[in-house]
Amino acid sequence: MEKKSVLIADDEGSIVDVCRRYLEREGYDIYTAANGREALNMWRNHHLDLMILDLMMPIVDGWQVCETVRAEDEMPILMLTAKSEDYDRLFGLTIGANDYMSKPFNPQELVLRVRSIFRLISSQTSDSTSNTNFRIERGGITLDTGTREVIAHEKPVSLTAKEFDLLLLLVSHPRQVFSRSQLLQKVWDTDYDGDTTTVTVHLRRLREKIEQDPSHPSLLETVWGVGYKFDPGESS
Repeated sequence: MEKKSVLIADDEGSIVDVCRRYLEREGYDIYTAANGREALNMWRNHHLDLMILDLMMPIVDGWQVCETVRAEDEMPILMLTAKSEDYDRLFGLTIGANDYMSKPFNPQELVLRVRSIFRLISSQTSDSTSNTNFRIERGGITLDTGTREVIAHEKPVSLTAKEFDLLLLLVSHPRQVFSRSQLLQKVWDTDYDGDTTTVTVHLRRLREKIEQDPSHPSLLETVWGVGYKFDPGESS
């Protein structure tokens, strides 16, 4: 099996060294960068499978790197930061980060998160090459699992891989309520106690893309105190 390549971009050398040691033990090829400019150069000049990206870096910060990469590449990004404010976490997820860890963190948890991301990607690749592709239409939404194309109210919609997987799960189970933890486990395939904020952010982005009135969603509904459900508005 081909080795996965991981870039660790952080201006704190001690963190880079610890992350490198733990991930190399897992068999990953590791690249490093001490600032955002170096991280972008590594991304442009090497094949990378995942980026571990510090938010606060000199020259070019992690936010700018994430936005630049995400505009062209679906490569998973895991953000690191010393900040713990909800705004920073939400903003990082909104601009395209797949996961988020606040410093200080347990390096073994980092390994688990990286492993989980690659396992999910492998599962998606396997599914896309299988003969179980199908088309589902509900509530004005059409999803094609073969092409991963989405039509919302007769207009094509561009979704990220995670947004598509999340929408597919909900549309495939109309009116079934999923808690944030259930969605995190089923879509992100986590085997750790992850932060469910990423679910909230992805649901909000989905609403902006498929709801006719995102401020008053009629398809992706919040069940207060429980979670979310997809209501196609059709008779059972």
